Amino acid sequence: MQALSAVLPAAGPARRLAAVTLAATVGKGIFLTAGVLFFNRAVHIPVVRVGLGLSVAGLASLLVGVVAGHLADRRGARGAYVVALLTGALATFGMLAVRDFWSFLVLVTVAVSAQAAGMVVRGPVINDIAGDRPQELRAYVRAVTNVGIAVGAALAGWAVQADTIGAYRWLILANGVFLLVAAGAASTLPVVRVRPAPAVGSRWIALRDRPYLALAVLDGILSIQFRVLTVAIPLWIVTVTRAPGWTVAAVVVLNTAVVVLFQVRVGRGIDTPVRGGRAMRRSGVMFFLACVVVSWAAGVPSWAAAALLLIGVAVHSVGELWHAAGGFELSNVLAPRHATGQYLGVFGIGMGLAESVGPFLLTSLCIAWGRPGWYVVGALLIGAGLLIPAVVRWAESTPPRTIPAESGSPSSEHSGEIAV
Repeated sequence: MQALSAVLPAAGPARRLAAVTLAATVGKGIFLTAGVLFFNRAVHIPVVRVGLGLSVAGLASLLVGVVAGHLADRRGARGAYVVALLTGALATFGMLAVRDFWSFLVLVTVAVSAQAAGMVVRGPVINDIAGDRPQELRAYVRAVTNVGIAVGAALAGWAVQADTIGAYRWLILANGVFLLVAAGAASTLPVVRVRPAPAVGSRWIALRDRPYLALAVLDGILSIQFRVLTVAIPLWIVTVTRAPGWTVAAVVVLNTAVVVLFQVRVGRGIDTPVRGGRAMRRSGVMFFLACVVVSWAAGVPSWAAAALLLIGVAVHSVGELWHAAGGFELSNVLAPRHATGQYLGVFGIGMGLAESVGPFLLTSLCIAWGRPGWYVVGALLIGAGLLIPAVVRWAESTPPRTIPAESGSPSSEHSGEIAV
């Protein structure tokens, strides 16, 4: 029961949101694990062109996230969330009809953009359900996300093992079904009230908020840490160290367990921008230490390499807990309440760029260069973390981030949801 409480919030809207997240992220885990293989092995698109298509889709999703966030602010976040999940499901089903590169490019761009939009517009939904203390619910959502991705990856393992066109097609079908289920469940969530925007000023205020943009850039640099775990460390294990093959799976299991069991506990204590900034600073320190320890796994006996890798990933996972909790707090609290979606879309640009640039950067430094490259990556991560508290102080010293006193009357707040 204690392990279950680490991923399940209290009954009601919060638990329904957790169910939506679980269904959506099982689909995400399937696609992350076997999407490339489906397009290459079942549709016969060359790997290089699949990579190109995914990169184009990732870049397009950055702009879509900002626009989706703005629409959620003005038309309602719950409706936008349902539309994003439904669009992702339809695009995924459409992938079963892909026969060439161009149809693949269109559908994968729609699917990836819908996923990015869903992550952005989910933020205001979380805030509305959680009320005055959203930190704990955000942590639950992240813990559930890790469980869902792990389950999706396990399901994808069956198709990868079978390695047949039929198996890959069934997997894509399952991905679409999970997203469709998530969309249906999301429609049962409470309507998110729409807060009026100021009568004067730019509609795209997040793009003019220099402290917030600086935080988005620094968070993007820190977000390279996600690719350290999924790209750099597995390649380091199999190409450089003498660690046994099972270490690749062991580090993933260890990281997932740490996040699932401790994210809620860590998130509860990070409830102000100052604490969020300090958490991000601590995460940078931990990422640096993890890079150093992992680099030491080269040139040592297999048992020592495995031990160092597990220690390094444990340290990295603690940094990930602080990074996620601090990022959740800063991205939400420093956003005006009437423009939360737009701000979260802008904040996500940093992470999106890290997702795009990270693999090339890490393979060039950590794998091609070796141990010195790990030190450079560690220095980059700790540098970003150390700068964040100062940027938080800058953000807090700028003009108020909420609109003038809201009367709370029906005329000042309404529930103009997108019709779905």
